Amino acid sequence: MSDLNTTNFTNPSNFILLGIPGLEAAQIWISIPFCAMYSIAVLGNFTILLIVKREPSLHGPMYYFLCMLAVTDLVVSTSTLPKMLSIFWFSSREISFSTCLTQICLLIHFVHSFSGMESGILLAMAFDRYVAICHPLRHSTILTNSVVAKIILAVVMRGAVLALPYPFLARQWPYCRTNIIPHFFCGHIVVVKLACADISISSYYGLFDLFSEIGMDVFFIAVSYTLILRAIFRLPTKDARLKTFGTCISHLCAISALYIPDFFSSLLFRFGHNVPLHFLVLIASVYQLVPPMLHPIIYGLRTKEIRGRLLQLFTHKET
Repeated sequence: MSDLNTTNFTNPSNFILLGIPGLEAAQIWISIPFCAMYSIAVLGNFTILLIVKREPSLHGPMYYFLCMLAVTDLVVSTSTLPKMLSIFWFSSREISFSTCLTQICLLIHFVHSFSGMESGILLAMAFDRYVAICHPLRHSTILTNSVVAKIILAVVMRGAVLALPYPFLARQWPYCRTNIIPHFFCGHIVVVKLACADISISSYYGLFDLFSEIGMDVFFIAVSYTLILRAIFRLPTKDARLKTFGTCISHLCAISALYIPDFFSSLLFRFGHNVPLHFLVLIASVYQLVPPMLHPIIYGLRTKEIRGRLLQLFTHKET
């Protein structure tokens, strides 16, 4: 960790990305599961988009939200993996100061906003499950195409607006501690920790974003599922209760795949002062790659309509 010692320069012309600090010798091997996860994420999410596009019977609110989730998963995973692999495979570690800040302005802004959108889409899907179970006869009149479009627009706008301050907060600080970034990309909180100034406002805004956006979504998802469970327990038979609850399993798995790594990663990066750096970076990598990989698998295996169309697609190709 001697590379992280304080130096006597201000706003260095270049930063050095370490990748996964302390595991440089093993990075070529670490890249193999990362590539595998990314390949599964790309293939799975594109398959979801293709199936929904080709099947008119799937052109409904739940599947529109699922397509939006697939798009955000593709954006989030693709935004960081190429730079990670260039470090692992080609030792392309150097990045200019201006490029690093531009990456925060564009790439990381993109990741933050789309991550927020992903959370909002899961909330919209929870609302869809609530209407489908608690008000099944009014589902088509409540969640019309116009309402779905407005929900998606609201999700997109919220994510973009809340992500907007990050690059401005990063650009205002003087950087004079070191030019070594213990990560594989210029993340906001990772870069501002190198500033020789009080960065409390950046940290506080990150927590505000985390709890006001994702925390609010989790709260309303919990409310939705409380009402859903009340409706399920009122059903007359055990089979009916299990069958109805089974329609929610995919969504609950997708929620767990996103929120658990997200909260864990965000809190560790801010408060895990005694946690090894390589562990923090690996957790961040998990957050970027695991949810996009798991979501299409979850919905592909658990959603009967998508599973059936997928089997038809491969059967048709074989014949």
